[in-house]
Amino acid sequence: MAQVLEFRLPDLGEGLTEAEIVRWLVEVGDVVAVDQPVVEVETAKAMVDVPCPYAGVVTARFGEEGSELPVGAPLITVAVGAAASTGATEASDASAGGSGNVLVGYGTSEAPARRRRVRPTPAVPAAANGRSVAAEQVGEPDDGRRAQTAGRDASGAVATARVDESGATAAGRAGAPEAVVDGPVPVISPLVRRLARENGLDLKELTGSGPDGLILRADVEYALRAAAVQTRTAPVPAATPATAPATTPGGTRVPLKGVRGAVADKLSRSRTEIPDATCWVDADATELMRARAAMNATGAPKISLLALLARICTAALARFPELNSTVDMAAREIVRLDAVHLGFAAQTERGLVVPVVKDAHARDAEALSAEFARLTEAARTGTLTPAELTGGTFTLNNYGVFGVDGSTPIINHPEAAMLGVGRIVPKPWVHEGELAVRQVVQLSLTFDHRVCDGGTAGGFLRYVADCVEQPAVLLRTL
Repeated sequence: MAQVLEFRLPDLGEGLTEAEIVRWLVEVGDVVAVDQPVVEVETAKAMVDVPCPYAGVVTARFGEEGSELPVGAPLITVAVGAAASTGATEASDASAGGSGNVLVGYGTSEAPARRRRVRPTPAVPAAANGRSVAAEQVGEPDDGRRAQTAGRDASGAVATARVDESGATAAGRAGAPEAVVDGPVPVISPLVRRLARENGLDLKELTGSGPDGLILRADVEYALRAAAVQTRTAPVPAATPATAPATTPGGTRVPLKGVRGAVADKLSRSRTEIPDATCWVDADATELMRARAAMNATGAPKISLLALLARICTAALARFPELNSTVDMAAREIVRLDAVHLGFAAQTERGLVVPVVKDAHARDAEALSAEFARLTEAARTGTLTPAELTGGTFTLNNYGVFGVDGSTPIINHPEAAMLGVGRIVPKPWVHEGELAVRQVVQLSLTFDHRVCDGGTAGGFLRYVADCVEQPAVLLRTL
C-alpha cells in the first residue's frame, strides 16, 4: 500500500520566510524521482528549482503560480510505493533513505516527522482552493534552534528535542519543571505568552510542538509568519467612498515584495541598527588605468577595473581588519573575520542584488575578473543561487557605471563597511607641481562606527587611494 508523504517548502536561504511559485514542473499524477525538481520559485534573492526528496506519484499540489507560500507550507504530496504500480523504474524504497539533498533548512535522510497543524484565527481569510495556509502548516518551524535526536522509537516516529528560549532542550533536562498550564494552554515561558498577546494571537488556537504539546516561541513565530503571508496574498476588498483613502489621480501603488522588498528591509535594518559614518577622497586614477591597459595588452585574459579595485580592497582589509568584521550585540562583541567574502552591487532587471565572491583575499586579479564576470552573468539571467548571494563580509559598490561622481553608501547589514567608487573622468589636477588633465575618481567609505573610529576608516581609505594613484604600492603585499 502506498504511503502518502508531504513535502514542504524548505528554507532556501538565510532570512527568507516565503517564496513565490513561478512555474510548476510537475502535474498531479506525474511520477517523480528522488531529487527531481518539481517547482520553480522566486525568493527575494534568486530563482530556485526545488527538488523533491521522495520518489513516487504526485497526488496533490498546493498553491497556484504567482502565489506566495511561507517556508514550511506544503508544496506537494507524493504517494511513495505507488511508482511501481505505474511502471516507474525507480524503486519505492529508495526514498526511504532520503535524497541527501542539501538545500538550506531541510535534510532528506529521514521521513518527515508527525505533522503538526496550526489552526487559523477567524480573522485570517481562506487561501486558494478553499484551504487556509495557516491551517495546513505541517512539521517543525525552522527557527535555527532545534536539534534532531538520533534514532527512532519502535513505531518509526522521529524523536525530536527542541531548544527553548533559554538555549536548553525542552526535553531531557534534569530537574526541569513541568509545563505551566495557562488556563487550558500548556505554556512554560512568559516570553511566549507576551509575544502572542502583543500580536493578538490566541494561544488556544495553537497546537504546541514541544513535549506533551508544549507551545514554544517558535510555534508562535511560525503562526504569525503564516498569517502575515496569507494576509498579504488575500484579496483586498474595495473601499467604500466613506473610508477610501485620499489618492492622487493617476497614482500607482507598487508592492514592496520580491527583490525590492528584500532591499527595503535590508537597508532599513542597516539604518536602524548601524551607527554609520562616511568619509571620502578624490584620487588620481591615471596610473591605475595605464597599469590595466598594460596588463590587457599582453594577450592574457582581460583584467577588469572592478577586479583591480577588489584586489586593492583585500590588500587594504589585510592592513585594517577592523573593517572586515561584524557586531554581535547580544554578546557585545566585535567579530573580526578571517576570510574576505567580497560582495559587489549589481543592477539587474529584477532589481539590485549583491553577489558574493568567496575568499576574494586568496584570488589574484585574473581570478577575480573571471569570478566577477561569471556572477554578473548569473545575476542578469536570474540564476544566482542563495549561496552566491549570502555570506558577504565587505561590499564594493561601483556606482560610477551610472555616470555619477559620488555617493554615501548604505552598509550591507550585517557587514561593517562598504566602499563606493564613482566614475573616472578627466579633470584638472595638480600633478608633480603642475596643472594637468588627469583621470580622477571619488572614493567613499561608509563604516560602522562601533567597530572602529575615524582614524582607522581614514587610514583604510587613504591606503586605497594611494594604491589607485600608485598601483606599485600593491607590490609591497605580493
